[in-house]
Amino acid sequence: MDPHPFWVAGRPAAGDAELTVTNAYDGRVVGVCSVPTPSQVEEAVAAAAAVRGRAAALPLHVRAEALAHVSRRLAERAEEIARLITGENGKPILWARGEVTRAISTFRFAAEETRRLGGETMRLDTDAASTGRLAYVSRVPHGPVLAITPFNFPLNLVAHKVAPAIAVGAPVVVKPAPATPLSSLVLGEILAETGLPEGMFSVLPVPNDRAAALVEDPRLPVVSFTGSGPVGYAIMDRVPRKHVTLELGGNAAAVVLADADLDWAASRVALFSNYQAGQSCIAVQRVIVEEAVREDFLARLIPAVETLVTGDPSDDATQVGPLVSAEAAERVEKWVAEAVAGGARLLTGGTRDGATIAPTVLADVPREARIFCEEVFGPVMTVQSVSGVDAAFAAVNDSRYGLQAGVFTRDLDIAFRANRELEVGGVVIGDVPSYRADQMPYGGVKDSGVGREGVRSAMADLTYEKVMVLTGLSL
Repeated sequence: MDPHPFWVAGRPAAGDAELTVTNAYDGRVVGVCSVPTPSQVEEAVAAAAAVRGRAAALPLHVRAEALAHVSRRLAERAEEIARLITGENGKPILWARGEVTRAISTFRFAAEETRRLGGETMRLDTDAASTGRLAYVSRVPHGPVLAITPFNFPLNLVAHKVAPAIAVGAPVVVKPAPATPLSSLVLGEILAETGLPEGMFSVLPVPNDRAAALVEDPRLPVVSFTGSGPVGYAIMDRVPRKHVTLELGGNAAAVVLADADLDWAASRVALFSNYQAGQSCIAVQRVIVEEAVREDFLARLIPAVETLVTGDPSDDATQVGPLVSAEAAERVEKWVAEAVAGGARLLTGGTRDGATIAPTVLADVPREARIFCEEVFGPVMTVQSVSGVDAAFAAVNDSRYGLQAGVFTRDLDIAFRANRELEVGGVVIGDVPSYRADQMPYGGVKDSGVGREGVRSAMADLTYEKVMVLTGLSL
């Protein structure tokens, strides 16, 4: 099996070591990629720094057409790339196809937003001292971006960093997760077709223990990281003077109130606690049910969970596949066992077969159990009952995380109250917290991160306002 090249300053390259990528479900080798040497990493960073000025000056139509090209090529190669995602990540092909579709949209949105980029003019002669003066306000990139991406969405979360960077004219160096580098390398292959300036992008599958040097490099003034909280905040502490965006974890709550459509709520909670094998920072982890409908809801939820198709991720019918590794599944299994030993009731699931955890529902979980208060990142949900809206919203906020929350209600006043009171970055009314549209602002509060993604929001985050004042004008 020939190793995939990586990308240094827009050119394919091979290093002096290789990384083998295996499928978590059956252990087969999915692919091999070459690993860059320190000198090749230096070449990539130096090229990004060297092209900084040219990248910022690229005409908008050049940036937009490059992004549109990527969107078109992803669409043309959609099934191939979806199969690659399933192979390296283990997510069912159902969800892998959805990820490719989202990445196609992400690059298309970025192309559209690029064409809308423009400055703002402000007359300053509102005071006599500024007669004849006009301000032109534009957005300027902070500089080259280091994009550190996770394993759970190996294409679309790379797209959410690369597309906005190109849109604003910022070079980008991608460090993909070592478990899932192949999708980002294919993206590099497509980017190389665009004719973007040399140095505009690099994709470097370096081991995590070599990432610190990239984080600290002053030629990369922006760090955009998606992953675990301890790693993210360690990055921020390491480089306090850099512009750092962190999209971290969560233990997302779904609130089911007495007026909800219980069939709809149960079906959505069942599916989106377990999609991606629960390896999504907005997968449903905590289910908070109003006491009046608890038993009716559980009577719908448990069968909905038990009918999910778990198995081979390459099968079109599979809804729940393996976790990214057997080690990850062993951790989740341990957390479930700890909760049960502490008094939690296992309503369904809880078993492990290799890297696969059966979709699991727990009730009466002790507040101090890790599976309740930490991010489980597996196909497990906890169910707690509350007396009413006040207690439900308090339960949502009783967490150090605050990414997104879902509230199943048909009461418009309660919907707006949820938006006011819930300490999260996004509130989804009538559905699970797992909903994300790629053009909307996305990010959390508290320990769920700093900054916002979503194409336009990320473009604003990667830039700063610059003012030019024109003097002596007849306005």
